[in-house]
Order: sequence, then C-alpha cells, then structure tokens
Amino acid sequence: MFKLICFDMDGVIFEPENFWMDLHKALGTYEKGVELTKKYRLTDYNKLVEEVVVKLWKGKDAKAYFDLVNSVKYLKGVKETFSKLKDFQTAIISSGSIDLARRAEKDLGVKYVIANELVIKDRKISGEFVWPIGAGTHKKVEAINNLCKDLNISPKEIIFIGDSITDIEAFRHVGKSIAFNSDSEELKKAATHVVEGNDLRKILKYI
Repeated sequence: MFKLICFDMDGVIFEPENFWMDLHKALGTYEKGVELTKKYRLTDYNKLVEEVVVKLWKGKDAKAYFDLVNSVKYLKGVKETFSKLKDFQTAIISSGSIDLARRAEKDLGVKYVIANELVIKDRKISGEFVWPIGAGTHKKVEAINNLCKDLNISPKEIIFIGDSITDIEAFRHVGKSIAFNSDSEELKKAATHVVEGNDLRKILKYI
C-alpha cells in the first residue's frame, strides 16, 4: 500500500521544464545562464549559485520573479489529477522555486513542499539562495528519507513522478516510479511505468 505520492514540479505540474531558465529570460541573463548551467549544474551547484544568484541577479528588482511565479501555467489535467488523489498524502520535491511550489500547495492541496528558495529582501533579489534540493539527484533522495522519518514510512511506500535525469536516484529509491512527459531514455529505463504526453491524468491508472 502506497502512502505518499511525490512529484517533481517543472515539466510535471507546471509547464516550464526549468523555471530558473525562464527567470534568466525575464531578467535578461539567458545566454550567460545557459552557459553557466551547462558548466556547473550537475558538477558544482554551489559554484552555479555563486555565479548566477550572486553575480548576475543580486540587486535586481524581484518583480520579474514574482510575475513569473504567478503566471506559469499548470500542465493539462493537473487539477483533476490532484482532486483524485485526496486519499493520499502528496509532496513536491523539486529543484525549482519554493514560491512556485507554495502556489501549488495552496491551489492543489499538496501537503509537503521541498524546493529551492531565491531569497527576496526589500523587493530585490538579495543574492542569497537556499537550496535543500540543489540540482536534484541525491538531494531528492535525502528529502525522501527525511519525509519517511517524519511520517514513519518506508521509501518503498512512496510513488515518485518525475521527468528528468535528475530524478533517477529518487526513482531507484522508492517503491514505484513514473516517468512522465520525459525525453530522458535513461530515466524511462529506470521507471516502473512510463507515461507519454503532457496530460497528468494519464498517471492515475498506475496509482
């Protein structure tokens, strides 16, 4: 019996595949952001934070950030899917924005949200970044284990839905995994089930 359903966020609940890259576009730092992300995202996340949040974004008006948080669209079938999952506890574990995750928490009734936080002070990007999930990978497993301790459950009692290679460690750690709307063949191979297309309701038959 599964007791907790965990979701990645970008590309699974919301349309953008990477919220932070969309923020680069909004802040006018996209080209440099792509370069830095490719260089450091999976090898030195602390360096990525320093180069982006401190050197590129610090002091910028936070309006673009909050506008993006409020304007991002849900994927097809998201609200209907969560309405069908009311008998389960649900969580978001994402390398995306905690403010975006909190929007889903409010709108969809998600019980637990764990994501990265761009710290805003006096309506400006402060240069501080709190990243419990980092780029994902092993940090998502740590988050799962912490939830298991809090809820007194086993990882094998968890279903994880994700779309990117950074979800693969989580997939290998839980009882059931669903690769949703993913272009990663490696992730699909690691998944218990694969759902093609971007309608989240298609996961329901596996839950």
